[in-house]
Amino acid sequence: MSELTPREIVNELDRYIIGQNAAKRAVAIALRNRWRRMQLDTALRNEVTPKNILMIGPTGVGKTEIARRLANLANAPFIKVEATKFTEVGYVGKDVEQIIRDLADVAVKMAREQAKSQVRSQAEDRAEDRILDALLPKRQQQTLGFVGEPNAPTPADNETRQKLRKQLREGALDEREIEIETAVNLGVEIMAPPGMEEMTQQLRGMFASMAGQKTQKRKLAIKAARPLLIEEAAAQMVNDDELKEQALASCEQNGIVFIDEIDKVAQRGEWSGAGVSREGVQRDLLPLVEGSTVSTKHGIVRTDHILFIASGAFSLAKPSDLIPELQGRFPIRVELAALTANDFERILTEPNHALTKAISALLATEGVTLEFSADGVRRLAEIAFAVNERTENIGARRLHTVLERLLDTISYEAPDQAGKRYNIDADYVDAHLAALVQDQDLSRYIL
Repeated sequence: MSELTPREIVNELDRYIIGQNAAKRAVAIALRNRWRRMQLDTALRNEVTPKNILMIGPTGVGKTEIARRLANLANAPFIKVEATKFTEVGYVGKDVEQIIRDLADVAVKMAREQAKSQVRSQAEDRAEDRILDALLPKRQQQTLGFVGEPNAPTPADNETRQKLRKQLREGALDEREIEIETAVNLGVEIMAPPGMEEMTQQLRGMFASMAGQKTQKRKLAIKAARPLLIEEAAAQMVNDDELKEQALASCEQNGIVFIDEIDKVAQRGEWSGAGVSREGVQRDLLPLVEGSTVSTKHGIVRTDHILFIASGAFSLAKPSDLIPELQGRFPIRVELAALTANDFERILTEPNHALTKAISALLATEGVTLEFSADGVRRLAEIAFAVNERTENIGARRLHTVLERLLDTISYEAPDQAGKRYNIDADYVDAHLAALVQDQDLSRYIL
């Protein structure tokens, strides 16, 4: 559970997303309200439900990215789904309850990774001991009596073991091959209809117990064997029952579901035909958002306190075209503004994962140096904005197409240009893109 204040959450989001302060404030308040709710006494805590958010704005302005970064900040289970994948029961499509089942899977995976990371140092020690055992097998007694029992280690054995341990930690033995025994994963996958998850789990458990603890011998280099042994040791040290209990609690209390393209299932008054299916999707989503119980293969999940963030461009439909019950479950409405040329300029340079930084780092692996001058970045932003204005406005995604087109030749020839330096200024951008931008037919297909 994140203890960041709303101001700190917005500052963190600013590192990755340019603009959209209203949306950032809304999600920051929603996240902080979760922390506030956990400070209440149990009786009142169960009565406080999250205020779900509806984001309205064109594509490519950062709706999904805000939700994803928020989940990372909160270390919360997160899943993104598209409303158009689900249809009313009786039509072709997925069951909406699959959203919660997938969220539970994500929560269990996160909990398992966190539990393994907590015991990683002990798992590394165990893996190291197993590698040393394979390198230096224990001597067997050859005397009368209890033949085959290992001798107690001698001082010489201990000294040899310590030398091997030192070489192992220094990486000097990485290429040496050893024979190890690893557990066999039968991987029995049982497909069951929705609602039969518990039976599926029981069948899996039955097959696993029938198989027993089977192992197989493998010959691997130490470099390849070490991660397998660490993973196996960590898995043995984790309590699966406790892990699932924690994961389900995290899913119920901290889970975030992002429903994209919800405007595509809004029934527009002048349309007919597919309207029944659109409204059916909304009515199926309604119980999840209101609070219901979903059976998953890990256990029962209640959706009362899961935060739902819905988004859509709403260019043809309006939020009021959603069924009234669903509208009422998204009380916080935030509008995300279309991006300007100034926003594009900042997106290219300011975020931690800015496109210019990423492409420069990629080409640096080939020994090619890219330098983006301020006027070059400005010209790129202007071109992306102009193409969005004239064709379809796809937001910041246009920067990807423009930048890839600009650097197409450099990227292709990079392996043969090691040590070369390129300065991407306004003249370079105009020389490679100006003709495309002026020709509207070409820019529609290429940019």
